[in-house]
Amino acid sequence: MQVFITGGTGLIGSAVVAELLTAGHSVTALARSDGSAKKAHAAGAEVLRGGLAELEVLRAGAEQADGVIHLAFSNDFSSPEALAQGIAEEAAALAVLGDALVGTDRPLVTVSGTPQVPGRASTESDPLPTDGPVSGRSQSVTRALDLASRGVRSSSVRLPRTVHNQGAGGFAGMLTSIARSTGTAGYPGDGTQRWPAVHALDAAVLFRLALENAPAGSSWHAVADEGDAVRDIAAVIGRRLNLPVESVPQETFGPLGPVFATDQPASGSHTRAALGWEPKHPSLLKDLENVGAQRQN
Repeated sequence: MQVFITGGTGLIGSAVVAELLTAGHSVTALARSDGSAKKAHAAGAEVLRGGLAELEVLRAGAEQADGVIHLAFSNDFSSPEALAQGIAEEAAALAVLGDALVGTDRPLVTVSGTPQVPGRASTESDPLPTDGPVSGRSQSVTRALDLASRGVRSSSVRLPRTVHNQGAGGFAGMLTSIARSTGTAGYPGDGTQRWPAVHALDAAVLFRLALENAPAGSSWHAVADEGDAVRDIAAVIGRRLNLPVESVPQETFGPLGPVFATDQPASGSHTRAALGWEPKHPSLLKDLENVGAQRQN
């Protein structure tokens, strides 16, 4: 299958590209910069130059592909305004990618987060949130899934709060960065809230399985660890960086503070059973042992 991918040079995207190529697929990666283009070429992918805001480039990439995986996002959480701009950019891009595939029965795999359900772990059948700081992303994904009625084999891989590799990535990676900058391995509230997690290499396998086999309009949970307490995550970070571990104000975490403070475990049981997905790589707490004090500066 010839696959067009956005976000193919990030922590998750790089793993997905490698997984696709190993499985015998061909990959064309969207690349905005010379550095990204060089990285994609080195991985074995073809390159289509352009950014997420260049809608005609996206359309051309999708029209020439047998399937599309969309991963790109600005990841600018510095302010509510920056976050809103990134969500709007992604919404326009995903709309164009979906429109290019209407009537083809080709796969479109997009990405969202696992939802939060009070009192229990969320499942694949739970709806995405319609409010909150990142609800706009949920709306874009829901529209993409609705394209199932228009001849697009659309599916969504829901990623947990931390997708990690070698101690980097996701919300846990943000905690590490904040710890380095503030001198405290902090967590909001009492730290008992739980975050699900998955290794990037395991998530990559699920993206491939969804591309190859997911029914139209389906959602899947890339969840290996159902939920680690945030204070346990912070404890490993603090020990590895030789920093104190303590509760800090929710505002420390900027626009994502309310999300960081929420208990949000998730289950991937249905995904494992239905798609035959089986995570094999280290858990988050084990992977965080790769966080090293020598990297603190």
